Amino acid sequence: MAKLKYLDLRQAVIDTCLRMNEEGINQGTSGNVSVRTPEGFLMTASGIPYDRMKPEHVVEMDLDGGYVGEYLPSTEWRMHMDIFKHRPEAGAVVHTHSIYATALSCLRKDIPPFHYMIGIAGGTTLRCATYAEYGTQELSDAMLKAMKDRQACLLANHGQIAFGPNLEKALWRAGEVETLCHQYWAALQAGKPVLLNERQMKTVLARFKTYGKQPDELKTGDALSVIGPVRRDAPKRAAPRVLAARKKAGKPA
Repeated sequence: MAKLKYLDLRQAVIDTCLRMNEEGINQGTSGNVSVRTPEGFLMTASGIPYDRMKPEHVVEMDLDGGYVGEYLPSTEWRMHMDIFKHRPEAGAVVHTHSIYATALSCLRKDIPPFHYMIGIAGGTTLRCATYAEYGTQELSDAMLKAMKDRQACLLANHGQIAFGPNLEKALWRAGEVETLCHQYWAALQAGKPVLLNERQMKTVLARFKTYGKQPDELKTGDALSVIGPVRRDAPKRAAPRVLAARKKAGKPA
């Protein structure tokens, strides 16, 4: 047997699948996970329980619909492939049949901005793609449309799909989608939720662009996700003229 490529990434895919089920956002073998590689992507094989999955069960695929090895990829390989083809910022994809996201997907309605965290999908709504049969190109096309300017969506009468720059972020986003769907369902039981308006969501979306970033990662003019407290132990900085002189001399500030 040829030596497996990307052994660490294959194990990371398996670990993500196990966490997905442990966190309660998937059950059985219904969901699937993938991660980008220089040649294409790796994704879970079809129908193999995650607790029995080994690195060789993680299928190597290219972006033209081809695969390598003895195991077939998940039936939803087209959705994963099309995200990697059309969304260069996507490094990993998580698709689940989480309970509340799946239940609300059966209503075939977008989830409105009842809570500011709806912005984690990338816009003012969490869209629901139109229905198409699982594993088909029609489903993938519907997903891409619902994913325009978004990083997650519901799939009508099916579940949800989310992506991120890496496996950890993709899993986090899928978990947030399920939490939002649970919260929206709960709010509907009590009445009609009051929605945030466009102006309110605009500022939230601007701040979400720096969500999770630390001070050294911020750029001038960025909207701050954290409206910062005062740092008491901040190192003293030299005056601007001194900094300019140091920079010119090639010395650290």
